[in-house]
Amino acid sequence: MTTPEPVTDLDPRYSSAIHPRPGAENVTPTPWPEAQRHLEEAEIFWVSTVRDDGRLHVTPVLAAWHDGVLYFSTGPEEQKAKNLAQNAHCALTTGRNSLTEGLDLIVEGTAEHVTDPAKVEEVIAVYEAKYGEHITSPEGTLHGMSDAFRTGRAVVFAVEPDTAYGFGREGGLFSHTRWAF
Repeated sequence: MTTPEPVTDLDPRYSSAIHPRPGAENVTPTPWPEAQRHLEEAEIFWVSTVRDDGRLHVTPVLAAWHDGVLYFSTGPEEQKAKNLAQNAHCALTTGRNSLTEGLDLIVEGTAEHVTDPAKVEEVIAVYEAKYGEHITSPEGTLHGMSDAFRTGRAVVFAVEPDTAYGFGREGGLFSHTRWAF
């Protein structure tokens, strides 16, 4: 399954296209295939969920982009799992900690608990390919994660994007791209 091409817009309010600096007139939206490449390569994401009292909860997670869906996991008793059980809306964020380069991405959507064993195995394969020895080696920091997925000690969630945002910064030029699905 390939992700359908979303509607792509450049928001000039937050892009260099409206600022009088050299090259600003050439700022364009980030193409969706480039954003997908960044989603595939990013190792750490931050998931934002909402507690039952309305307060936000933000925490780092591993995530894998596969077939138009962003997958992440957590322990069934962790705060984010509890939050998603009562409000499945969430956002996953990744990017660079740089003022002048890189692309920050935000994927907003609804987290769905993955319970189908065949889909869990597919996600495991994607995680193992992406994170390699961190997961597959007995000495790996996250060794045992695959078995945790299989046994339910870790809950796997799938987030198909509703909306995504990209904030690009290259050579002093800024872009703010919105993708609607």
